[in-house]
Amino acid sequence: MVVSREEVREIIGRGNAIVIYEDHLLNLNGWLERHPGGEKAIHHMIGRDASDEMNAYHDPETVKTFKRWSIGRVKLPWDNLVPPIQGGNYSFDKVDERVIYNKLGIFPGVKLEPKVQENIVLTEKSASKLLPVGGVRDPKTIIEDFDNKLVYEDIKQIPSLDHDTQRNLSLQYNELHQTIINRGYYQCDYWQYFKEFCRISSLFLLFVLFLRSKWYTLSAISIGLMWQQLVFIAHDAGHISITHNYQIDNIIGIVIANFIGGLSLGWWKRNHNVHHLVTNDPVHDPDIQHLPFFAVSSRLLGNVFSTYYEKYLWFDKIAQRMLQIQHKLYYPILSFGRFNLYRLSWSHLIMGLGPRKGKAAWFRYLELIGLCFFSYWFFYKTMSYIPTKTLRFWFLLISHWTTMIVHVQIVLSHFAMSTSDLGSTESFVSRQLRTTMDVDCPEWFDFFHGGLQFQAIHHLFPRLPRHNFRKVQPLVIEFCKNTGLHYSIYGFVDGNGKVVNKMADVASQVVILNDCLHSIHLENTTGKNLYEAKVESVSIKG
Repeated sequence: MVVSREEVREIIGRGNAIVIYEDHLLNLNGWLERHPGGEKAIHHMIGRDASDEMNAYHDPETVKTFKRWSIGRVKLPWDNLVPPIQGGNYSFDKVDERVIYNKLGIFPGVKLEPKVQENIVLTEKSASKLLPVGGVRDPKTIIEDFDNKLVYEDIKQIPSLDHDTQRNLSLQYNELHQTIINRGYYQCDYWQYFKEFCRISSLFLLFVLFLRSKWYTLSAISIGLMWQQLVFIAHDAGHISITHNYQIDNIIGIVIANFIGGLSLGWWKRNHNVHHLVTNDPVHDPDIQHLPFFAVSSRLLGNVFSTYYEKYLWFDKIAQRMLQIQHKLYYPILSFGRFNLYRLSWSHLIMGLGPRKGKAAWFRYLELIGLCFFSYWFFYKTMSYIPTKTLRFWFLLISHWTTMIVHVQIVLSHFAMSTSDLGSTESFVSRQLRTTMDVDCPEWFDFFHGGLQFQAIHHLFPRLPRHNFRKVQPLVIEFCKNTGLHYSIYGFVDGNGKVVNKMADVASQVVILNDCLHSIHLENTTGKNLYEAKVESVSIKG
């Protein structure tokens, strides 16, 4: 049975989680609670052709099971609908709110509007009409103007967003993916893990040796570096890219993340899967939602509703003050990042936000045991070995400050990149390369970054073992040359500079917006209010 686009819209409107895979119409209602990657990952694919995403994130054995959920066929090529969780237009007149929330991810009482409406293909010409810049008398305009200008820049730098061009990009991406599979790059090099085991074990031994020798600062630095290196292996396990066995890799990940590191692997996977699908979207990607401390998009200055956290991210008095100097506070705040991860880990497990059914359900209890074990061996046993409260305090801070390295490494690849919503026509491969950059370093220094400095390559092929990223890089560069897509790569110092400059740009918008809120009713002799005058001054300087 071939189902039309409008019929698909009606089926979704009846409260069904419908995803397109190849030419199959999948009804995933019965899979939402069991999906190991979390229900929100599915919510963001409803109404869309998710073939590229589903093939990239799942192993071949899982891919074979997709079509068991098929309830019909659709005619290809498929023009994406906007998912309900992203503000798509559907009629839910006869559907209970609880069904809409559970099946489609729409939070009761919240109405979202997509930046680009359905069926709109952004071009330089259409963007000038749909996303105007100007009319600065409304404070809200500062948010829209700054973001719209960035949209214009993005449109100029990528291939056309029309359906045919984006489908061609998708076809070429799939050819590249098949080449990588054929060349055996999905085979894991376990020798690399042995070398990492030796390096991490050495750091652990140094931690113990220095602790027993009462060299507490060196002991704290050693365990901090150990945690920094362990993150990379936990990341691999979360992507099922070590043994490619779901249960084994998750157990490895939980032992490393929960038992040794005190962080929830399940929380990270739920968060990370959404990040991979809606990378750098201010409304939907939790990895760039850090108010009141950071904002890398002016859209975050508008009291946006986070579809991941299911709450408003308020641009309140604290945010208004903090964001003005966010580029100056960037590194100091990141140094305390691990404490926030403890909070997120515990809340995820206590609230039961992971899968409640299926093969992933039991991990919640193993994770809770892991966090309790970590609290015992680190916060109780290790800390009790240190004689005074002052020394314990500094040991705690120094060990956690050291892990700031990995926080800088993680956000580096995204904070400076595009945060534009270019509409539902943009392909998976275009979005990933537009929103992610790689970090250049000598091959011998790969261990420091864990190989994850190749984040653009990782986002294109999430299950690819990270030790093979450098081998795949020439193929990706050649692919980008052939397709007109831009491959972004910067050195570590230059990349950090781009991040800080991006945050300073947004901070300047916060200053202007705050001035606007305070002086919108005051007029100067030119007929402009003080806000308009300052915008004009900044534009002239720019």
